[in-house]
Amino acid sequence: MTVTLFHQAFGQALFDALHAMSFDGLGMTRPSFSEKENEAHEMLCTIARRHGLEIRRDWACNLYLTLPGRDRSKPVIMTGSHMDTVPSGGNYDGAAGVVAGLSVLCRWVEEGFVPERDVTVVATRAEESVWFPVSYIGSRTAFDLLSEKDLQARRSDTGRTLAEHMEECGGRPQWPHTDVLKPENIDCFVELHIEQGPVLPNNNAVIGVVSGICGSMRYRHATILGQYAHSGATPRQFRADTVVAMADLVTTLQTYWEEQERAGKAMTLTFGVCHTDAQQANFSAVAGKVSFSLDVRSQDTDLLDEVDRHIQLVTQDVARRHNVTIDLGERTGSAPARMDATLQNMAFDISRALDIPAISMASGAGHDAATFANRNIPTEMLFVRNENGSHNPYEHLEMADFAAATAVLDGVLKLRAERI
Repeated sequence: MTVTLFHQAFGQALFDALHAMSFDGLGMTRPSFSEKENEAHEMLCTIARRHGLEIRRDWACNLYLTLPGRDRSKPVIMTGSHMDTVPSGGNYDGAAGVVAGLSVLCRWVEEGFVPERDVTVVATRAEESVWFPVSYIGSRTAFDLLSEKDLQARRSDTGRTLAEHMEECGGRPQWPHTDVLKPENIDCFVELHIEQGPVLPNNNAVIGVVSGICGSMRYRHATILGQYAHSGATPRQFRADTVVAMADLVTTLQTYWEEQERAGKAMTLTFGVCHTDAQQANFSAVAGKVSFSLDVRSQDTDLLDEVDRHIQLVTQDVARRHNVTIDLGERTGSAPARMDATLQNMAFDISRALDIPAISMASGAGHDAATFANRNIPTEMLFVRNENGSHNPYEHLEMADFAAATAVLDGVLKLRAERI
């Protein structure tokens, strides 16, 4: 069986199994630190045992599947991604990277290839921050980078803490944590992931060789408070209308974003949540409360700070003009990350050798790879074409594209694994 046919058959079988265990009637739902995420991890372990891979879990339930190398003292090569999903998400976000890495190791076992050094597939926990308001939980726990405050963050659907959910899944959140990753013991980290936007399909490319990962600056729980009033009995000049204030805030910041683009500054700005209070808002009343979220992303840390300063000024001005109060709440976010030039060149060389169309691109979304890169570990991401975006039930990954991208991952990992 050829390399691509092996990866295509392997991927199809695992994605079918994931669909069967996680389909909620619309899409895939595997919450972070849930029985569904546990079930997905156990499926990986079953396959790993069948192929003689070593299995280890750390204090935060991250899963490590290792093919031992000839010299186990050398820094390990790592690949992988996450297995949790957003509510009613797709079947490939995160899972594709874990399935691809496991497919590579299982193929090597079947052909009898023994790497020079250990090669490990990691399935991190809780990458999707929709469940807990903390970025990169799995990869950050792997390096022991979470604080006690982070462990007390509450899951959006249950209201219970991260520490509680972690313990329920077999984790040990109490300090000290001794089974953590050390950057000096890691040769490199390569993460395969579906593209979550339209760049690859619109460029007729199968693979995106990622140059960098954007950082984020977020206000998850912002509110505008005004005054509820009768829609017919309250003239405009006496209103404190939060919907009108919200509209002004959106259009003002949208105009600012356009100005930044014209100035050559790369960023995105998104109001992902925007709603009135369902208990009080009604057809015949001026709305007295609006809740919203604000998500800004860029590879430029200074630009993120500049945008934040502008947001502070704009919110003050909008509040004054509309006689409302705007509370942005706590700022959260993540740092940008640069990918390794040597690994990028290797990916391009292998893509050309396999006649797989590839382009260079940045990642607007955050990924576990950013945690590895920001620990000064040589890191690279490979995007694979996906027709319908991500964080929705309609992700569409052709198995031929998955097999092609996994063949490139296979080649990169093998080149690193054969180094003496």
